[in-house]
Amino acid sequence: MGTLVCELVSADSEMELVSAGGRGTDHSQAQVVIDFSLAPGPLELIKGLQGQALVTGCTGLDAEQTAALQAYAARGPLLWASNFSSGMNLLFELAAQAARSLPDYHLEIVEMHHGLKKDAPSGSALTLAQGCAAARGVDLQEQLRHGRQGHTGTRTAKEIGMHALRGGDVAGEHTLYLAGPGERLMLGHLATSRTAFAGGAVRAARWLVGKKPGAYTMGQVLAG
Repeated sequence: MGTLVCELVSADSEMELVSAGGRGTDHSQAQVVIDFSLAPGPLELIKGLQGQALVTGCTGLDAEQTAALQAYAARGPLLWASNFSSGMNLLFELAAQAARSLPDYHLEIVEMHHGLKKDAPSGSALTLAQGCAAARGVDLQEQLRHGRQGHTGTRTAKEIGMHALRGGDVAGEHTLYLAGPGERLMLGHLATSRTAFAGGAVRAARWLVGKKPGAYTMGQVLAG
């Protein structure tokens, strides 16, 4: 991802790549920093930032690490997203709308990623689940079911199933199933290349420059 981002920025006549590297790199000359490090990478990164705009796609942070990263929004503009592709962010909106419009349909989420991915389920799958839970007014922590095994009993109407698949070189697949009487609706997104994520991150970075300190979303970026 870092290589792709650097290539896109270097090819953009309106942007300049002033630094690139991992932990310990000096980003003091940058107006905006794009981060795709693994957890807890962003926490080390923000120690060296002086309020610059920060775009990060890190997933797999625990509750304490999440709070620490979110606190950066008090110092500078922060856009933290589980997925930067335009299509996936539209899916987040459609999923919430479908969950709200079909309140009695059972929700199941299936995601698949390459075999080298270290966290499961994916941040995007969790974002899907969070949006659906909020749309229905249910507590996600109480209702989320990670796979099923053994004698689980009858499925409840409120629970949200989550299933993570790993293998090969899959860039990212996410499908939300809404299963009702006599039918099921499937909403999905297939990423065929990581370019979709890198391009979205660069778009977000361009949009974020000059914004006041605070937390921003990809929905705001897509809305212009």
